[in-house]
Amino acid sequence: MRECRPLIEWPTFSLLVLCYAGFALGTIWASAIWLPLGMVVTTIAIVLHSSLTHEVVHGHPFRSQLLSEATVFPVLGVFIPYLRFKDTHLDHHQDSKLTDPYDDPESNYMDPEAWSQLSFICKALLTVNNMLFGRIVLGPAIGQIVFMKCDATQILKGNRRVLAGWLLHIPGLALVIWFVASVSAMPVWAYLISAYFAYGILKIRTFLEHQAHEKYRGRTVIIEDHGPLAWLFLYNSLHVVHHMHPKLPWYRLPVAFKDNRDRYLGRNDGYYYSSYWTILKRYFFTPKDPVPHPLWPKQ
Repeated sequence: MRECRPLIEWPTFSLLVLCYAGFALGTIWASAIWLPLGMVVTTIAIVLHSSLTHEVVHGHPFRSQLLSEATVFPVLGVFIPYLRFKDTHLDHHQDSKLTDPYDDPESNYMDPEAWSQLSFICKALLTVNNMLFGRIVLGPAIGQIVFMKCDATQILKGNRRVLAGWLLHIPGLALVIWFVASVSAMPVWAYLISAYFAYGILKIRTFLEHQAHEKYRGRTVIIEDHGPLAWLFLYNSLHVVHHMHPKLPWYRLPVAFKDNRDRYLGRNDGYYYSSYWTILKRYFFTPKDPVPHPLWPKQ
């Protein structure tokens, strides 16, 4: 899908301004009125900031990637360094490797042999993590531990790119913590809880974006939702459209899907849900998939 990109994509830039305004509203004014209200508003702002960070990784809102990246320099989400997210996410966009337990950095599947060697407690935790309830509540902690463990291993092996990602994370995070501690009406502990809940909400988006399937084109979902979650996720719910056209900005994804609905549903072999509400009802306390990859090693 060819496109003539403007110097600045105003819908995305305007949403960035709205995001930071929401962050200020939540941490300063809403928290001064009632802390739980401030935490809710702040959580929403952090989720939106993460979605916008994903847009930046794919080259929006400016033609200059450096300028785009400067717009998300403050680490509102706390936990994941931008450069690490950028590198792992672009690796994830190699569709032939989707769901691969080793080569897809965003895969939630494990090598069955590695799974068989886990303790009963680890298996139980990961099984709960494959329910939507568990993914929201436990997923941020499990994901962060695994992510940091893998990165620590890479750093110890001398991977300077991974080390640079974490070092560059420090000033952006320090800026946010300074703002919260010195300017806002929100305690730092409350902000960290908000960031954790935001991470949990984001886990709803990633919960079933991809499935084990023999053909790589059948591994990416379409969720035809038009509610608040679809908007907060900037229509990454139409995930096969995004994977086919990763440079397409968020506000053009619904139009692209509407104009070629049958094509996209044929492309992904009908891996489809009508809404996030459908997913919540079906999988809140029910695992969608087994943790060990059901088609490994032959996909």
